[in-house]
Amino acid sequence: MTIVIGLTGGIASGKSTVSTMLKEIGYTVIDADVESRLAVEKGEPAYFEIIAHFGEELLQEDGSIDRLKLGGIIFNNEAERLKLNSIVHPAVRKRMNDKKEAALQRNEELVILDIPLLFESKLSYMVDYTVLVYVNEQTQLQRLMERNQFSAEEAEARIQSQMPLKDKLELADYIIDNNGTIEETKVQLNNFINEWK
Repeated sequence: MTIVIGLTGGIASGKSTVSTMLKEIGYTVIDADVESRLAVEKGEPAYFEIIAHFGEELLQEDGSIDRLKLGGIIFNNEAERLKLNSIVHPAVRKRMNDKKEAALQRNEELVILDIPLLFESKLSYMVDYTVLVYVNEQTQLQRLMERNQFSAEEAEARIQSQMPLKDKLELADYIIDNNGTIEETKVQLNNFINEWK
């Protein structure tokens, strides 16, 4: 029987690192960020819905959606942001579910749904167990500043815009503490996988 894992974290927590480790082992990882980009590509149902609502002035010369322009519209407009989410989120969930179903048909041992906003979007129902990649606030701030060349204020603002990782601790079934080295994280991941085999 296939076990479906929901992998989540926060900005600069190391979720992508753990996701990459899982792919390297050979597990199917279905990434919500990738699917959300694919869901709005030219010709997709969500693409046509977005154009119908927001207008053709969003289109670039090649017919694709200008993400920067769309971002500018929804950034300061809550109603438009919610409208965009009501178009994109169901399309992303459908894409992820279709890929999950295909993995279940192949009787894969573990399937990982990589969903940054797993708890915020109340998507735990899509998975059997949830795994949180956790770092403390100081580590998160430091890593984000180094990775994105942000000032402390810029990094802090990005972190504050998300649900605090410490609040996610109580919601997760399993925690990978990523405050240490890559090797320490890998050991924890292997221990976790061995528990479910």
